[in-house]
Amino acid sequence: MILLITSLAKAQGCAGALQDATNEAVEVAATLHSAAAQLQAQEFSAVVIDQLLLDSEPEEAEALFRHLGTAVPVYLNFAVSGVERVIRELRSALRRRAREVLVARQEAQQNLRHELAETITALLLSCEMALQVPELPPIAEAKMRSVHELAGEMREKLGE
Repeated sequence: MILLITSLAKAQGCAGALQDATNEAVEVAATLHSAAAQLQAQEFSAVVIDQLLLDSEPEEAEALFRHLGTAVPVYLNFAVSGVERVIRELRSALRRRAREVLVARQEAQQNLRHELAETITALLLSCEMALQVPELPPIAEAKMRSVHELAGEMREKLGE
């Protein structure tokens, strides 16, 4: 969902054009205060903000920024920007956000793989050391081999 923040009369028309262009629902807020309340109530993928409102209400703008969450902000001067420019800027911001999310997800997966690989290596080494203990009871040896085998399978699944 997209939040459009502007007090201009053309807000509803712009909201409709944004909805058509992005296939996302668009909500309109005429003030920064009402926009902050909407940001607290629900999640938005983008927030299109009229620069004139930010300039005229700096304290309210600070409150708004605290509630943006993961929404990508798009700043425009609606007095000089046409609907087509708003659409271009929004699409660009949404593509940028999608790339950033993808990169963050890939980094998180890679970090988790490395952490799991280290733990699995430690588990395999511990199992191998335990299996070398003299006079290990047969049932303990069977359990240790089973754990070793499972850890090996996990390593293969991680591709390490």
